[in-house]
Amino acid sequence: MKVLVFTSLFPNNVYPNHGVFIKERMSQFAKLDACEVKVVAPVPYYPPIKLGWRWTFSQIAREEIVDGIEIYHPRYFIVPKVGMVFYGWLMFFSVLGAVRRIHKKFKFDLIDAHYVYPDGFAAVVLGWIFRKPVVVSARGSDINLYAKLPLIRRLLQFTLRKADKVISVCMALKRAMMEIGVPAEKIQVVPNGVDLAKFYPMNKDVARKNLQIPADKKIIVSVGGLIPRKGFDLLLKAIKILRVECNLDNLYLVIIGEGPFRKELEKLILSLGLTNIVRLVGAVPHDKLGLWYSAADLSCLTSSREGWPNVLLESLACGIPVVATNTWGVPEIITSDEIGLLTEQNEVAIAETIRLALAREWNTKTLQLYAQNYTWERTALGVLEVFQGTLNEGIALSRNVSADRVIKQKAADGDGVNI
Repeated sequence: MKVLVFTSLFPNNVYPNHGVFIKERMSQFAKLDACEVKVVAPVPYYPPIKLGWRWTFSQIAREEIVDGIEIYHPRYFIVPKVGMVFYGWLMFFSVLGAVRRIHKKFKFDLIDAHYVYPDGFAAVVLGWIFRKPVVVSARGSDINLYAKLPLIRRLLQFTLRKADKVISVCMALKRAMMEIGVPAEKIQVVPNGVDLAKFYPMNKDVARKNLQIPADKKIIVSVGGLIPRKGFDLLLKAIKILRVECNLDNLYLVIIGEGPFRKELEKLILSLGLTNIVRLVGAVPHDKLGLWYSAADLSCLTSSREGWPNVLLESLACGIPVVATNTWGVPEIITSDEIGLLTEQNEVAIAETIRLALAREWNTKTLQLYAQNYTWERTALGVLEVFQGTLNEGIALSRNVSADRVIKQKAADGDGVNI
């Protein structure tokens, strides 16, 4: 089976952590017998002029190889924050030539698109051009955010209805797609996984020493892009509440990630008087995160929206319990208070839940064994099943159409037909 992965969410030489969950899933898929993968990961066009952060798009390689997979980064034209309704068509027209060239050497059987709009939309149109089935994977914000925008909602509905199959990372996301008119039987739930070779318990004292983290503190780690919906501001306010109202003066918070919300968080840390106990680490390579989890006593996720947040399984695989907001796919991961605690998304609730979590004794082995139920190998097999089913349905449909044509032709010729 030859699969063309199509998504703008894929790691590259400039942003190695970008969409790493897609790389993990499809790299594992490529290891399966008789499965081949090439990736088209479009990048917004930007001239190589150092104006704003977007100039870094110009530094992304046109072609590269990651984990043995060939990746192509054709440029597509957009005007940020303007004309979003046209993004799908602009992406399609911009990458069509590149996909044609790839198809000459790599006769792919199926297009695997990630992120419903504009990526999935462009992939569906490519599927028409090349007469190939298209499977679209919904990731989270492409549904729970864009579905609220009337014009984009229609484009989401169009994409999901025209796709041959849809993959959802959690049941909550499946239900959201059903609410906008996608038939339930068209949607398959295939959760993300965790790489147990990267995420496993390490010696806490050694990890703290290597990372220069205080050895005598209760360490809380939180991983994610520094954007408003991740709720880092609420987490900081919760830490303040724990220090002032609960007299927990031995806390130390580590926030891992980078993004446009950094300056606001720095100002908030200063205004709350937390400069000595909060560390903004910045971006960390994905394969180094395990050391940070292992150094912690607790992992926190305080987002307003999440599909299937990999950070939870990564933390659990390292033997670290989690506190996470009760939203979207999160309760499908945190199914028991033996592995973590759910909380509401406000600073008071978050503070109380953290207090309870730090006061508990957690069984590291229980956490680790739970995470081992969700591997990328298992995810890849689930994806393979969806792909095989899609191709088989296409073959069956083609045979039915051919048989119907033969029957009609014989009837037109006056021949008897036995069915």
